[in-house]
Amino acid sequence: MTSPTEFDTGLPLDMIIFGGMGDLAMRKLLPALYMAYLHGNLPASTRILSTGRQEIDREAYLAHVEQHSRSFITSANFNEKTWDGFLKLLEYVRLDVQAAPDFQALARASRDGAQRVFYLSTAPALFTTICDKLADAGLVDGHARVVLEKPLGHDLASAVDINEAVGRHFAESQIYRIDHYLGKETVQNLMVLRFGNSILEPLWRAPNISSVQITVAEEVGVGSRAGFYDGTGAMRDMVQNHLLQLLCIVAMEPPTSLTPDAVRDEKLKVLRSLRRFTLADIARDTVRGQYAHGVSGNQEVPGYLEERNVPAGSKTETFVALRAHIDTWRWSKVPFYLRTGKRMQRRSSKIVVEFTNPPFPLFPDAPGGVANRLVIELQPEEAIKLQIMAKQPGSGMQMQQVELNLDLHSAFQQRRAEAYERLLIDVVRGRLTHFMRRDELEAAWEWADPIINGWGVLDEKPHTYAAGSWGPAESFALLARDGFSWVE
Repeated sequence: MTSPTEFDTGLPLDMIIFGGMGDLAMRKLLPALYMAYLHGNLPASTRILSTGRQEIDREAYLAHVEQHSRSFITSANFNEKTWDGFLKLLEYVRLDVQAAPDFQALARASRDGAQRVFYLSTAPALFTTICDKLADAGLVDGHARVVLEKPLGHDLASAVDINEAVGRHFAESQIYRIDHYLGKETVQNLMVLRFGNSILEPLWRAPNISSVQITVAEEVGVGSRAGFYDGTGAMRDMVQNHLLQLLCIVAMEPPTSLTPDAVRDEKLKVLRSLRRFTLADIARDTVRGQYAHGVSGNQEVPGYLEERNVPAGSKTETFVALRAHIDTWRWSKVPFYLRTGKRMQRRSSKIVVEFTNPPFPLFPDAPGGVANRLVIELQPEEAIKLQIMAKQPGSGMQMQQVELNLDLHSAFQQRRAEAYERLLIDVVRGRLTHFMRRDELEAAWEWADPIINGWGVLDEKPHTYAAGSWGPAESFALLARDGFSWVE
Protein backbone atom coordinates (compact mmCIF):
# COMPACT_ATOMS: atom_id res chain seq x y z
CA MET A 1 0.00 0.00 0.00
CA THR A 2 1.41 3.36 -0.96
CA SER A 3 1.40 6.30 1.42
CA PRO A 4 -0.06 9.66 0.40
CA THR A 5 2.30 12.55 -0.15
CA GLU A 6 1.96 15.70 1.94
CA PHE A 7 0.18 17.45 -0.91
CA ASP A 8 -1.84 15.41 -3.37
CA THR A 9 -2.07 17.79 -6.34
CA GLY A 10 -4.30 17.45 -9.34
CA LEU A 11 -6.85 15.19 -7.65
CA PRO A 12 -10.47 16.17 -7.05
CA LEU A 13 -11.42 15.96 -3.36
CA ASP A 14 -14.40 13.97 -2.10
CA MET A 15 -14.97 14.67 1.60
CA ILE A 16 -17.30 11.90 2.81
CA ILE A 17 -18.88 12.41 6.23
CA PHE A 18 -20.36 9.37 7.96
CA GLY A 19 -22.95 10.63 10.44
CA GLY A 20 -23.50 13.61 8.18
CA MET A 21 -26.92 14.37 9.68
CA GLY A 22 -25.61 14.29 13.23
CA ASP A 23 -24.92 16.96 15.81
CA LEU A 24 -21.14 17.13 15.29
CA ALA A 25 -21.51 17.50 11.53
CA MET A 26 -24.04 20.31 11.88
CA ARG A 27 -22.38 22.23 14.73
CA LYS A 28 -18.71 21.82 13.85
CA LEU A 29 -17.79 20.05 10.62
CA LEU A 30 -19.95 21.85 8.05
CA PRO A 31 -19.34 25.32 9.56
CA ALA A 32 -15.59 24.56 9.58
CA LEU A 33 -15.70 23.42 5.95
CA TYR A 34 -17.68 26.54 5.03
CA MET A 35 -14.97 28.72 6.62
CA ALA A 36 -12.26 26.80 4.76
CA TYR A 37 -14.21 27.30 1.51
CA LEU A 38 -14.76 31.01 2.29
CA HIS A 39 -11.01 31.56 2.66
CA GLY A 40 -9.92 29.49 -0.32
CA ASN A 41 -8.53 26.55 1.65
CA LEU A 42 -10.44 23.82 -0.17
CA PRO A 43 -9.51 22.59 -3.66
CA ALA A 44 -11.77 24.03 -6.33
CA SER A 45 -12.89 20.51 -7.22
CA THR A 46 -14.15 19.68 -3.71
CA ARG A 47 -17.39 17.83 -3.08
CA ILE A 48 -18.82 17.04 0.36
CA LEU A 49 -20.89 13.86 0.56
CA SER A 50 -22.85 13.43 3.79
CA THR A 51 -24.27 10.02 4.61
CA GLY A 52 -27.20 9.12 6.83
CA ARG A 53 -29.91 6.50 7.23
CA GLN A 54 -32.76 8.93 6.62
CA GLU A 55 -34.72 8.49 3.38
CA ILE A 56 -34.48 12.08 2.14
CA ASP A 57 -33.45 13.75 -1.09
CA ARG A 58 -30.80 16.41 -1.58
CA GLU A 59 -33.25 19.30 -1.24
CA ALA A 60 -34.47 18.02 2.13
CA TYR A 61 -30.87 17.57 3.25
CA LEU A 62 -29.96 21.15 2.26
CA ALA A 63 -33.01 22.40 4.18
CA HIS A 64 -31.73 20.45 7.22
CA VAL A 65 -28.34 22.13 6.85
CA GLU A 66 -29.97 25.55 6.61
CA GLN A 67 -31.90 24.88 9.80
CA HIS A 68 -29.26 23.16 11.91
CA SER A 69 -25.85 24.32 10.67
CA ARG A 70 -26.07 27.84 9.32
CA SER A 71 -26.67 29.36 12.77
CA PHE A 72 -23.19 28.17 13.87
CA ILE A 73 -21.54 30.54 11.40
CA THR A 74 -21.07 34.03 12.84
CA SER A 75 -22.74 36.94 11.08
CA ALA A 76 -19.31 38.50 10.48
CA ASN A 77 -18.28 35.46 8.44
CA PHE A 78 -21.54 34.76 6.69
CA ASN A 79 -21.91 35.74 3.07
CA GLU A 80 -25.06 34.77 1.18
CA LYS A 81 -23.31 34.31 -2.16
CA THR A 82 -20.49 32.27 -0.61
CA TRP A 83 -23.00 30.18 1.32
CA ASP A 84 -24.90 29.41 -1.87
CA GLY A 85 -21.62 28.38 -3.50
CA PHE A 86 -20.80 26.17 -0.52
CA LEU A 87 -24.19 24.46 -0.66
CA LYS A 88 -23.44 23.49 -4.26
CA LEU A 89 -20.60 21.32 -2.93
CA LEU A 90 -22.96 19.28 -0.76
CA GLU A 91 -24.50 15.96 -1.69
CA TYR A 92 -26.49 13.48 0.39
CA VAL A 93 -26.12 9.71 0.14
CA ARG A 94 -28.57 7.49 1.98
CA LEU A 95 -26.45 4.81 3.69
CA ASP A 96 -26.93 2.19 6.38
CA VAL A 97 -23.45 1.17 7.57
CA GLN A 98 -24.63 -2.42 8.04
CA ALA A 99 -25.79 -2.73 4.42
CA ALA A 100 -23.08 -3.61 1.88
CA PRO A 101 -25.18 -2.53 -1.15
CA ASP A 102 -25.34 1.00 0.27
CA PHE A 103 -21.55 1.23 0.01
CA GLN A 104 -21.80 0.35 -3.66
CA ALA A 105 -24.17 3.31 -4.02
CA LEU A 106 -21.56 5.46 -2.25
CA ALA A 107 -18.92 4.19 -4.68
CA ARG A 108 -21.11 5.26 -7.58
CA ALA A 109 -21.61 8.70 -6.01
CA SER A 110 -17.86 9.20 -5.47
CA ARG A 111 -15.73 10.18 -8.45
CA ASP A 112 -13.20 7.85 -10.01
CA GLY A 113 -9.68 9.03 -9.25
CA ALA A 114 -10.78 11.36 -6.45
CA GLN A 115 -8.81 11.75 -3.27
CA ARG A 116 -11.30 10.52 -0.67
CA VAL A 117 -11.31 11.75 2.92
CA PHE A 118 -13.62 9.65 5.10
CA TYR A 119 -14.69 11.43 8.29
CA LEU A 120 -16.15 8.88 10.72
CA SER A 121 -18.42 11.01 12.90
CA THR A 122 -20.13 7.92 14.31
CA ALA A 123 -19.96 5.70 17.36
CA PRO A 124 -16.50 4.04 17.51
CA ALA A 125 -18.22 0.64 17.51
CA LEU A 126 -19.01 1.26 13.83
CA PHE A 127 -15.47 2.13 12.73
CA THR A 128 -14.53 -1.48 11.94
CA THR A 129 -17.68 -2.14 9.95
CA ILE A 130 -17.34 1.08 7.96
CA CYS A 131 -13.69 0.52 7.06
CA ASP A 132 -14.30 -3.11 6.06
CA LYS A 133 -17.17 -2.17 3.79
CA LEU A 134 -15.30 0.81 2.30
CA ALA A 135 -12.50 -1.56 1.31
CA ASP A 136 -14.93 -4.16 -0.04
CA ALA A 137 -16.54 -1.46 -2.22
CA GLY A 138 -13.14 -0.51 -3.67
CA LEU A 139 -13.20 2.98 -2.10
CA VAL A 140 -9.84 2.74 -0.28
CA ASP A 141 -6.67 3.42 -2.23
CA GLY A 142 -3.25 4.94 -1.55
CA HIS A 143 -4.63 8.49 -1.65
CA ALA A 144 -7.51 7.90 0.77
CA ARG A 145 -7.50 9.32 4.29
CA VAL A 146 -9.69 8.46 7.25
CA VAL A 147 -10.48 10.74 10.20
CA LEU A 148 -11.45 9.03 13.47
CA GLU A 149 -13.38 10.94 16.12
CA LYS A 150 -12.87 10.27 19.80
CA PRO A 151 -13.42 8.34 21.95
CA LEU A 152 -11.23 5.76 20.27
CA GLY A 153 -12.21 2.76 22.31
CA HIS A 154 -13.50 2.21 25.82
CA ASP A 155 -10.23 0.83 27.14
CA LEU A 156 -6.87 -0.37 25.83
CA ALA A 157 -8.22 -3.64 24.44
CA SER A 158 -10.99 -1.97 22.43
CA ALA A 159 -8.60 0.74 21.20
CA VAL A 160 -6.20 -1.95 19.96
CA ASP A 161 -9.09 -3.71 18.21
CA ILE A 162 -10.12 -0.50 16.43
CA ASN A 163 -6.54 0.29 15.44
CA GLU A 164 -6.05 -3.22 14.08
CA ALA A 165 -9.30 -3.10 12.12
CA VAL A 166 -8.67 0.32 10.59
CA GLY A 167 -5.02 -0.56 9.96
CA ARG A 168 -6.02 -3.53 7.80
CA HIS A 169 -7.15 -1.09 5.12
CA PHE A 170 -5.34 2.20 5.82
CA ALA A 171 -1.62 2.81 6.36
CA GLU A 172 -0.75 4.66 9.56
CA SER A 173 0.12 7.71 7.44
CA GLN A 174 -3.48 7.73 6.18
CA ILE A 175 -5.13 7.68 9.63
CA TYR A 176 -6.00 10.98 11.35
CA ARG A 177 -7.08 10.47 14.97
CA ILE A 178 -8.54 13.86 15.74
CA ASP A 179 -8.43 15.71 19.06
CA HIS A 180 -9.81 19.19 18.49
CA TYR A 181 -7.81 20.62 21.41
CA LEU A 182 -4.69 20.12 19.29
CA GLY A 183 -6.20 22.45 16.70
CA LYS A 184 -6.46 25.39 19.08
CA GLU A 185 -4.17 28.28 18.21
CA THR A 186 -2.85 28.67 21.74
CA VAL A 187 -2.03 24.96 22.06
CA GLN A 188 -0.05 25.07 18.84
CA ASN A 189 1.54 28.33 19.96
CA LEU A 190 2.79 26.57 23.09
CA MET A 191 5.35 24.75 20.93
CA VAL A 192 6.70 28.09 19.68
CA LEU A 193 6.58 29.60 23.16
CA ARG A 194 8.62 26.75 24.60
CA PHE A 195 11.12 26.01 21.86
CA GLY A 196 11.37 29.36 20.09
CA ASN A 197 12.32 31.47 23.12
CA SER A 198 15.69 30.91 24.75
CA ILE A 199 14.59 32.87 27.81
CA LEU A 200 12.15 30.10 28.79
CA GLU A 201 13.88 26.86 27.86
CA PRO A 202 16.52 26.91 30.69
CA LEU A 203 13.73 27.48 33.24
CA TRP A 204 11.31 24.86 31.85
CA ARG A 205 12.23 22.09 34.28
CA ALA A 206 12.63 21.11 37.89
CA PRO A 207 13.57 22.66 40.24
CA ASN A 208 12.61 25.98 38.59
CA ILE A 209 8.99 24.86 38.14
CA SER A 210 7.17 23.82 41.29
CA SER A 211 3.90 22.54 39.77
CA VAL A 212 1.75 22.46 36.64
CA GLN A 213 -2.05 22.68 36.50
CA ILE A 214 -4.22 21.74 33.54
CA THR A 215 -7.93 22.54 33.78
CA VAL A 216 -10.69 21.89 31.27
CA ALA A 217 -13.93 23.07 32.89
CA GLU A 218 -17.31 22.95 31.17
CA GLU A 219 -20.34 24.96 32.23
CA VAL A 220 -22.80 22.64 30.47
CA GLY A 221 -24.17 19.38 31.81
CA VAL A 222 -24.49 16.10 29.94
CA GLY A 223 -27.68 17.18 28.18
CA SER A 224 -28.72 14.92 25.32
CA ARG A 225 -25.46 12.91 25.61
CA ALA A 226 -26.51 11.31 28.92
CA GLY A 227 -27.04 7.87 27.40
CA PHE A 228 -23.54 7.86 25.91
CA TYR A 229 -21.89 9.69 28.78
CA ASP A 230 -23.04 7.36 31.54
CA GLY A 231 -21.07 4.52 30.00
CA THR A 232 -18.03 6.75 29.51
CA GLY A 233 -17.44 9.26 32.31
CA ALA A 234 -15.04 12.19 32.55
CA MET A 235 -11.90 10.05 32.68
CA ARG A 236 -12.53 8.43 29.31
CA ASP A 237 -14.25 11.43 27.76
CA MET A 238 -11.69 14.10 28.67
CA VAL A 239 -8.64 13.03 30.69
CA GLN A 240 -7.43 10.11 28.57
CA ASN A 241 -7.33 12.27 25.44
CA HIS A 242 -7.65 16.07 25.78
CA LEU A 243 -5.83 16.58 29.08
CA LEU A 244 -3.09 14.05 28.37
CA GLN A 245 -2.41 15.67 25.00
CA LEU A 246 -2.03 19.07 26.69
CA LEU A 247 0.24 17.52 29.30
CA CYS A 248 2.42 16.04 26.54
CA ILE A 249 2.95 19.40 24.87
CA VAL A 250 3.85 21.05 28.19
CA ALA A 251 6.24 18.27 29.23
CA MET A 252 7.81 16.97 26.00
CA GLU A 253 11.48 17.35 25.14
CA PRO A 254 12.47 19.46 22.09
CA PRO A 255 11.87 17.39 18.94
CA THR A 256 14.66 17.04 16.40
CA SER A 257 12.41 18.66 13.77
CA LEU A 258 8.78 19.62 13.21
CA THR A 259 8.04 16.54 11.13
CA PRO A 260 4.98 14.63 12.41
CA ASP A 261 6.88 11.61 13.71
CA ALA A 262 9.60 13.69 15.39
CA VAL A 263 6.96 15.62 17.38
CA ARG A 264 4.88 12.55 18.17
CA ASP A 265 7.95 10.57 19.23
CA GLU A 266 8.54 13.10 22.01
CA LYS A 267 4.90 13.06 23.10
CA LEU A 268 5.03 9.28 23.28
CA LYS A 269 8.07 9.46 25.59
CA VAL A 270 6.04 11.61 28.00
CA LEU A 271 3.13 9.15 28.03
CA ARG A 272 5.50 6.27 28.69
CA SER A 273 7.16 8.22 31.51
CA LEU A 274 3.91 8.89 33.36
CA ARG A 275 4.08 7.14 36.71
CA ARG A 276 1.56 4.30 36.94
CA PHE A 277 -0.96 4.45 39.79
CA THR A 278 -1.18 1.76 42.44
CA LEU A 279 -4.47 1.24 44.27
CA ALA A 280 -3.08 3.29 47.18
CA ASP A 281 -2.12 6.09 44.74
CA ILE A 282 -5.64 6.06 43.30
CA ALA A 283 -7.22 6.39 46.75
CA ARG A 284 -4.86 9.22 47.71
CA ASP A 285 -4.23 11.15 44.49
CA THR A 286 -7.49 11.02 42.51
CA VAL A 287 -10.86 12.63 43.13
CA ARG A 288 -14.07 11.62 41.36
CA GLY A 289 -17.07 13.92 41.45
CA GLN A 290 -20.66 14.04 40.25
CA TYR A 291 -22.67 17.24 39.98
CA ALA A 292 -25.81 17.70 42.02
CA HIS A 293 -28.68 20.17 41.69
CA GLY A 294 -27.49 23.77 41.64
CA VAL A 295 -27.47 27.09 39.83
CA SER A 296 -25.68 27.53 36.52
CA GLY A 297 -25.99 30.51 34.20
CA ASN A 298 -28.38 32.18 36.68
CA GLN A 299 -30.88 29.36 36.49
CA GLU A 300 -31.55 26.21 38.46
CA VAL A 301 -30.30 23.04 36.80
CA PRO A 302 -30.79 19.37 37.71
CA GLY A 303 -28.16 17.12 39.18
CA TYR A 304 -26.59 14.36 37.11
CA LEU A 305 -28.83 11.68 38.62
CA GLU A 306 -31.86 13.78 37.65
CA GLU A 307 -30.86 14.05 33.98
CA ARG A 308 -32.88 12.09 31.41
CA ASN A 309 -31.45 8.67 30.46
CA VAL A 310 -29.16 8.49 33.53
CA PRO A 311 -29.74 5.26 35.49
CA ALA A 312 -30.76 5.59 39.13
CA GLY A 313 -27.80 5.38 41.46
CA SER A 314 -25.22 5.80 38.68
CA LYS A 315 -21.62 6.10 39.92
CA THR A 316 -20.36 7.65 36.68
CA GLU A 317 -18.04 10.58 37.34
CA THR A 318 -18.69 13.99 35.79
CA PHE A 319 -15.56 15.44 37.44
CA VAL A 320 -11.99 14.18 37.83
CA ALA A 321 -9.02 15.76 39.57
CA LEU A 322 -5.74 13.94 40.01
CA ARG A 323 -2.06 14.41 40.74
CA ALA A 324 0.29 12.87 38.20
CA HIS A 325 4.07 12.58 38.03
CA ILE A 326 6.42 12.25 35.06
CA ASP A 327 9.46 10.20 35.96
CA THR A 328 12.15 12.01 33.99
CA TRP A 329 15.06 14.22 35.03
CA ARG A 330 13.32 17.33 33.70
CA TRP A 331 10.17 16.77 35.78
CA SER A 332 11.51 14.98 38.86
CA LYS A 333 9.21 15.66 41.87
CA VAL A 334 7.07 18.20 39.94
CA PRO A 335 3.36 17.41 40.44
CA PHE A 336 1.01 17.77 37.46
CA TYR A 337 -2.55 18.49 38.59
CA LEU A 338 -5.25 17.61 36.07
CA ARG A 339 -8.87 18.69 36.48
CA THR A 340 -11.97 18.47 34.33
CA GLY A 341 -15.67 18.59 35.03
CA LYS A 342 -19.15 19.37 33.81
CA ARG A 343 -21.48 21.96 35.36
CA MET A 344 -18.51 23.92 36.66
CA GLN A 345 -18.77 27.58 37.60
CA ARG A 346 -17.79 28.72 34.12
CA ARG A 347 -16.30 27.44 30.89
CA SER A 348 -12.54 27.66 31.22
CA SER A 349 -9.55 25.78 29.86
CA LYS A 350 -6.08 26.78 30.95
CA ILE A 351 -2.57 25.59 31.65
CA VAL A 352 -0.84 27.11 34.68
CA VAL A 353 2.92 26.74 35.13
CA GLU A 354 3.97 27.77 38.63
CA PHE A 355 7.61 28.73 39.06
CA THR A 356 9.51 28.18 42.28
CA ASN A 357 9.70 31.17 44.63
CA PRO A 358 13.09 32.77 45.31
CA PRO A 359 14.97 30.82 47.98
CA PHE A 360 15.46 33.80 50.30
CA PRO A 361 12.70 36.35 51.21
CA LEU A 362 14.63 39.52 50.41
CA PHE A 363 11.41 41.57 50.50
CA PRO A 364 9.75 40.73 53.82
CA ASP A 365 6.55 42.61 52.96
CA ALA A 366 6.00 40.63 49.77
CA PRO A 367 2.55 39.03 49.56
CA GLY A 368 2.40 35.28 50.06
CA GLY A 369 1.72 32.72 47.40
CA VAL A 370 3.39 32.05 44.09
CA ALA A 371 5.53 34.89 42.75
CA ASN A 372 5.63 33.86 39.09
CA ARG A 373 3.09 32.01 37.00
CA LEU A 374 2.71 31.44 33.29
CA VAL A 375 -1.01 31.17 32.54
CA ILE A 376 -1.98 29.89 29.09
CA GLU A 377 -5.69 30.50 28.47
CA LEU A 378 -7.23 28.18 25.88
CA GLN A 379 -10.92 29.08 26.18
CA PRO A 380 -13.18 30.96 26.18
CA GLU A 381 -10.49 33.50 25.23
CA GLU A 382 -6.98 32.67 24.06
CA ALA A 383 -4.16 34.51 25.81
CA ILE A 384 -0.76 33.99 27.42
CA LYS A 385 -0.10 35.79 30.71
CA LEU A 386 3.09 35.96 32.76
CA GLN A 387 2.52 36.94 36.37
CA ILE A 388 5.49 38.70 38.00
CA MET A 389 6.13 40.78 41.11
CA ALA A 390 6.58 44.55 40.81
CA LYS A 391 7.13 47.39 43.24
CA GLN A 392 4.11 49.48 44.12
CA PRO A 393 4.51 53.23 43.42
CA GLY A 394 5.60 55.30 46.40
CA SER A 395 8.22 55.02 49.10
CA GLY A 396 9.23 51.69 50.50
CA MET A 397 9.55 48.36 48.75
CA GLN A 398 6.02 47.06 48.87
CA MET A 399 5.24 44.61 46.08
CA GLN A 400 2.24 43.36 44.21
CA GLN A 401 1.64 40.88 41.43
CA VAL A 402 1.14 42.23 37.90
CA GLU A 403 0.63 40.57 34.53
CA LEU A 404 2.47 40.74 31.26
CA ASN A 405 -0.42 39.88 28.96
CA LEU A 406 -0.07 38.66 25.39
CA ASP A 407 -3.59 39.01 24.00
CA LEU A 408 -3.29 36.97 20.82
CA HIS A 409 -6.32 38.61 19.25
CA SER A 410 -4.74 42.05 19.65
CA ALA A 411 -1.20 40.98 18.77
CA PHE A 412 -2.20 39.36 15.48
CA GLN A 413 -4.70 41.11 13.28
CA GLN A 414 -5.18 38.27 10.81
CA ARG A 415 -8.14 35.94 11.22
CA ARG A 416 -7.73 33.02 13.60
CA ALA A 417 -9.25 29.78 12.36
CA GLU A 418 -11.27 27.64 14.76
CA ALA A 419 -9.85 24.27 15.80
CA TYR A 420 -11.94 22.04 13.53
CA GLU A 421 -11.32 24.29 10.53
CA ARG A 422 -7.56 24.20 11.10
CA LEU A 423 -7.49 20.44 11.57
CA LEU A 424 -9.69 19.73 8.55
CA ILE A 425 -7.35 21.83 6.40
CA ASP A 426 -4.46 19.79 7.83
CA VAL A 427 -6.23 16.58 6.77
CA VAL A 428 -6.77 17.89 3.24
CA ARG A 429 -3.11 18.93 3.03
CA GLY A 430 -1.77 15.74 4.58
CA ARG A 431 -0.32 17.25 7.75
CA LEU A 432 -0.23 14.67 10.54
CA THR A 433 1.61 16.60 13.28
CA HIS A 434 -1.49 17.54 15.27
CA PHE A 435 -3.11 14.11 15.15
CA MET A 436 -2.49 11.16 17.45
CA ARG A 437 -0.41 8.24 16.29
CA ARG A 438 -1.48 4.71 17.16
CA ASP A 439 1.20 4.14 19.80
CA GLU A 440 0.30 7.47 21.47
CA LEU A 441 -3.33 6.45 21.79
CA GLU A 442 -2.48 3.05 23.20
CA ALA A 443 0.08 4.47 25.65
CA ALA A 444 -2.58 6.87 26.97
CA TRP A 445 -4.96 3.97 27.57
CA GLU A 446 -2.19 1.97 29.26
CA TRP A 447 -1.91 4.77 31.82
CA ALA A 448 -5.65 5.46 32.20
CA ASP A 449 -6.95 1.88 32.41
CA PRO A 450 -5.46 1.03 35.86
CA ILE A 451 -7.03 4.19 37.31
CA ILE A 452 -10.48 3.33 35.94
CA ASN A 453 -10.14 -0.28 37.05
CA GLY A 454 -8.92 0.85 40.47
CA TRP A 455 -12.04 2.95 40.94
CA GLY A 456 -14.04 -0.18 40.22
CA VAL A 457 -12.13 -2.10 42.89
CA LEU A 458 -12.57 0.69 45.46
CA ASP A 459 -16.27 0.87 44.49
CA GLU A 460 -16.81 4.28 46.06
CA LYS A 461 -19.47 6.77 45.05
CA PRO A 462 -18.21 9.97 43.46
CA HIS A 463 -18.11 13.04 45.71
CA THR A 464 -21.03 15.35 45.02
CA TYR A 465 -20.59 19.00 44.09
CA ALA A 466 -23.19 21.66 43.42
CA ALA A 467 -23.75 22.55 39.78
CA GLY A 468 -22.19 25.97 39.20
CA SER A 469 -19.29 25.37 41.61
CA TRP A 470 -15.64 24.49 41.01
CA GLY A 471 -16.05 20.85 41.98
CA PRO A 472 -15.93 18.84 45.21
CA ALA A 473 -14.02 20.09 48.24
CA GLU A 474 -11.78 17.04 48.07
CA SER A 475 -10.19 18.38 44.86
CA PHE A 476 -9.05 21.49 46.72
CA ALA A 477 -7.62 19.35 49.53
CA LEU A 478 -5.66 17.39 46.91
CA LEU A 479 -3.58 20.51 46.18
CA ALA A 480 -3.69 22.07 49.63
CA ARG A 481 -1.73 19.24 51.21
CA ASP A 482 1.13 20.08 48.80
CA GLY A 483 0.89 23.80 49.54
CA PHE A 484 -0.85 24.73 46.25
CA SER A 485 -4.32 25.86 45.21
CA TRP A 486 -6.28 25.79 41.96
CA VAL A 487 -5.92 28.92 39.86
CA GLU A 488 -9.38 30.04 38.86
